[in-house]
Amino acid sequence: MGEYLLLPLAFLTSALAGAIGMGGGVLLLTLMPGLVPAPAILPLHALTQLASNLSRAAFGWRHIDWRLEPAVAAGGTLGAAVGGGIYRSLSLDWLPAVIGVLILLLTWLPLPQPRGRGQGALALLGFYQTGLGMVAGATGPLGAAVLARYSVQRDWLVVNTAVYMSISHLLRGAAFGLMGFSLGPWLGLLAGMIGASVLGSWVGTRLRAYLPQANFQRWFRLLVSLLALRMIALVLWPG
Repeated sequence: MGEYLLLPLAFLTSALAGAIGMGGGVLLLTLMPGLVPAPAILPLHALTQLASNLSRAAFGWRHIDWRLEPAVAAGGTLGAAVGGGIYRSLSLDWLPAVIGVLILLLTWLPLPQPRGRGQGALALLGFYQTGLGMVAGATGPLGAAVLARYSVQRDWLVVNTAVYMSISHLLRGAAFGLMGFSLGPWLGLLAGMIGASVLGSWVGTRLRAYLPQANFQRWFRLLVSLLALRMIALVLWPG
């Protein structure tokens, strides 16, 4: 029954993402090892985050910029295929440690961003967003700098980040299904996590206007880093 601790965690992390536009997915991912087996972490995370991001986009649908999505989807389809091949080559026993290391790298190292603001940059964003997500799980902050070239208005950024992440998580979920992951044993937990995520998105959307952004990034990085180290420790020193 310990896995059902993921329901309140899904609510809280989705509310966080609804309020500030990012961070909920990576935070949830760092909390999943030890609550569900390693082979289930990334598929369950992808589908839960699909619900979280899709609901966040729906609650702010007036801000959706539909011109951005076709290129992201095209690049993401190729990224899912390439990332899926890498995922199949990994030892699932080591998967939480691999994810933990990647989260630390994504959190602290400057990452290359596609140049420009055309369709090519969006397609490249979809490719590496989805491809890296097949292995690292939570890569939402990667696209923030790209979307900021189009608008810096907070609601626009939050909602359109949710849209392109919905595309990425949908493609990842489909890829895991094609690779043989069976949802049957997890339907009850997944339904609960999806419901909690949608409710969290609704709460976070309404809190967004009231929450200060000052110093958030610093404290969030520290928290995520500690949880990523926990993921690595669970593999190196089980029990």
